[in-house]
Amino acid sequence: MEIQVVDNNVEKAIRVLKRKLQQEGLFREMKQRKFYEKPSVKRKRKEKEAQRRLRKKMRMMKKA
Repeated sequence: MEIQVVDNNVEKAIRVLKRKLQQEGLFREMKQRKFYEKPSVKRKRKEKEAQRRLRKKMRMMKKA
C-alpha cells in the first residue's frame, strides 16, 4: 500500500492512510487479536457476521 504526500500535506496523507486501513479491516482485526479468542467463540462470531452481511445484502437488493 502506498500513500503519496502532495504539497507537504502530511495530515491529509495520514487521513487517507487511516481510511484505507479501516476499509481493509485492519483496526478491527488488531482489536480482535489483542486477546485470545476460543475457537467456539470465534465460530459463533463469524456466523453472526455472516448473518449480518446476508441481511445487509438482502436490504440492498430490496432497495434496488
